[in-house]
Amino acid sequence: MREPGTFLPVVVIPVYNHPDTIGAMVAAVRGHGLPCILVDDGSEPGCAAVLDALAAAGGGVSLMRLPVNQGKGGAMMAGLREAQRRGHTHALQIDADGQHDPRDIPKFLATARARVAELVCGTPVYDASIPKGRLYGRYLTHVWVWINTLSFEIRDSMCGFRVYPLDATVAVLDSATLGRRMDFDTEVLVRLYWRGVRFANVPTRVTYPLDGISHFKALRDNVLISRMHARLFFGMLVRLPLLLWRKVVR
Repeated sequence: MREPGTFLPVVVIPVYNHPDTIGAMVAAVRGHGLPCILVDDGSEPGCAAVLDALAAAGGGVSLMRLPVNQGKGGAMMAGLREAQRRGHTHALQIDADGQHDPRDIPKFLATARARVAELVCGTPVYDASIPKGRLYGRYLTHVWVWINTLSFEIRDSMCGFRVYPLDATVAVLDSATLGRRMDFDTEVLVRLYWRGVRFANVPTRVTYPLDGISHFKALRDNVLISRMHARLFFGMLVRLPLLLWRKVVR
């Protein structure tokens, strides 16, 4: 039995064909002295070989390999469960493609350590590199999240830089069927909010490198995200009395 307030973090990075950026990200994570779980989400042989080499070098880096591509959500669910199985209390999620600034990791962890029961979310601070279509699409999702939580507590549900309290998060994974692709990041936050988890929002710089590799598929992922918002809306209606009561007591 862990003591209340115990804080044992690990970094979980889902990886799908990012051989040119994952090495630098792992080095940055290890520079902060953190153990790291890489989740190979069915990468091609070239990327798989890079991940094998990173894990073989040791230094607190381990590798999970999914036999077929599950999607970002599927990879994160596998990594989060593994992190909890290893005895960690919190998992810091950061993307493999270099969009997130690992120099902000201490800021995220300090917030999580001070507020161990809360989920720490990155609030992106964009530069001019973000595609305008992605930026406007994010605001539509923000509006739906605010509707489905009746709250502005989650400022950005799509940023993949965050710290999960593992016990609460895995309880959500065990109790609901969540989207396994780009819809996961938003859905898990809304469902955690429904379960009473509080949120801390941390500003962080996000860039979109010109030579970056994106696995966002506009048609497929926008359909999945639209379906996810519809599911959550009906879930919100069922929980409406509880959510309204929470606004009164908080």
